[in-house]
Amino acid sequence: LLFVDKPAGLPTHGFSGRDDSTLANFLLARSPELAEIGRTRWDPGLVHRLDRDTSGLVVVAKTQAAFDNLRSQFRRRRIKKIYWALVWGVAPPQGMIELPLAHDTRDRRRMRALTRSTRRKQRTWNAVTRYRRMDHSGGLSLLEIDMETGVTHQIRSHMGAIGHPIVADTLYGGGQTENLGLKRHFLHARSLTILHPDDGRALTVEAELASELAEVLRRLKLKF
Repeated sequence: LLFVDKPAGLPTHGFSGRDDSTLANFLLARSPELAEIGRTRWDPGLVHRLDRDTSGLVVVAKTQAAFDNLRSQFRRRRIKKIYWALVWGVAPPQGMIELPLAHDTRDRRRMRALTRSTRRKQRTWNAVTRYRRMDHSGGLSLLEIDMETGVTHQIRSHMGAIGHPIVADTLYGGGQTENLGLKRHFLHARSLTILHPDDGRALTVEAELASELAEVLRRLKLKF
């Protein structure tokens, strides 16, 4: 196994051999043998992905057996993924968002959280997001988020749907223009808990909050 603390601004992978400046390129340059691991040569052991502007933990399999095992854990929801997010508004102390997601027909870059009144005949993905408020100040809340499922843009779409969009999220920000000086959205993959493919023992790895995010919290006097 290899755990990488991905910086914001770096895509996990591209969609063709012409893409560069990606985490996949970094992995192949560091460990060329990873080209043999995964479903395609563009995966280099990558079991999952993070959005370009989301920082934090990505787990990489160094053998095909580990890759297959971890993929199975993701499908069976055996992997615990914890994120930290700074959102607008004073969120409830805790909550669960259970809204299916679909591609936004008006903007293919976005996923749309669907309520009963907005569901249409299109492909949807079940999505469940749980959160706990860690602290709040000045009309902002710091949340610890547990992704029970793993749909593209799940946290960003869900938080926007309940009226607590993530700070500096230009895609799901609901028209909020204040970014607190950030050039990326405030979402960080804080920890991963997996079952080790070799012996099944629980293994938790954490990534410290990115420095630019920690600076915002210190400025706001939010505890983390």
